[in-house]
Amino acid sequence: MRRRAAAPARALGAPVSGLRAHAVVRRGAFALDARLDVAPGEVVALLGPNGAGKTTLLRALAGLEPLAGGRLELAGTVLDDPARRVLVPPEARRVGVVFQDHRLFPHLDVLANCAFPLRVRGASRRAARAAAGAHLDRLGLRDLAARRPHQLSGGQAQRVALARALAAEPALLLLDEPFAALDAGARRAVRTGLRADLARFPGPVVVVTHDPVEALVLADRLVVLEGGRVVQDGPPAEVARRPATAYVAGLVGLALWPGRRDGGSLRLAGGAVLPAPARAPAGPVLVAAPPAALRLVAPGTGAWDGEVGVLEPYGSLVRVHVDGAPPALVDVPVAAVPGLGLVPGARVGVAVDVGGLEVWSAGAVPTT
Repeated sequence: MRRRAAAPARALGAPVSGLRAHAVVRRGAFALDARLDVAPGEVVALLGPNGAGKTTLLRALAGLEPLAGGRLELAGTVLDDPARRVLVPPEARRVGVVFQDHRLFPHLDVLANCAFPLRVRGASRRAARAAAGAHLDRLGLRDLAARRPHQLSGGQAQRVALARALAAEPALLLLDEPFAALDAGARRAVRTGLRADLARFPGPVVVVTHDPVEALVLADRLVVLEGGRVVQDGPPAEVARRPATAYVAGLVGLALWPGRRDGGSLRLAGGAVLPAPARAPAGPVLVAAPPAALRLVAPGTGAWDGEVGVLEPYGSLVRVHVDGAPPALVDVPVAAVPGLGLVPGARVGVAVDVGGLEVWSAGAVPTT
């Protein structure tokens, strides 16, 4: 059994700002082995499919899941290091957590909820309430101070939970699916405000989400987990432009095709052949195809044929998922759908504007 440190252990050497984590966690058949560095003031979004290890990593950072290997360091303080038998318990870590269901105490008003973590750490009632009130002021929530949680909207409850986490003056802030408890309308209204709130926090922030829109709005950097490993790490624009896996491509609304450039031809996995864009590198490549670079045409008249799968309406367009070799995503105006006979199972051709494709060497995707 590892020693549970009564106080955090200082790291050897010069203090390290921000978060440095190498988290190795084993839970039955699942194994997480992920590295995550977050600078002070940086917001990182953890993305990944269900079961990728996002919540496991968040729990490890919070101290709710001990490491089996690796090391966790926050602002130069070692929080978890199995090799040195150091494990700082959750209550002794300077980590604030905002859970997806907010977890506000129903019998306490907003001010008392926000003062609670300070009272637990020994602050007097007066000092705790004063500090909590200051955080409510900063977030524009002072007029909610006397309300109970059941009197709050979903968006208000989410921001009160954030105020409570900030009231303890954490060195690290963790948010687990912060919009999961909100309906679609409330999410849109709260996203921008939360981004502004997080911008005022001086420490590192880690947000777990499965929603790419939330990640793009909130985060300075995206880290994508699949199967317990980091498959891509980079700024949102770079991840969107050069997705490393089919999951990432689908997340940002692109089709991702492996292929090969041979001379003037771009040969896609599945057999389709396109003219190679002028700047496409030779050899094995990955091809990112935005919906705007593709058109639906009559079967036999495009680069390849496929079958209509899911039709996904958004705004004035319908995104058509075409099952084929390779699969494709094509945006079509809503008014054009009936005339094109686009129903699940219909055969269509896919035409490609090769000038709209992004092509790079298969070994050049930025991952960690």
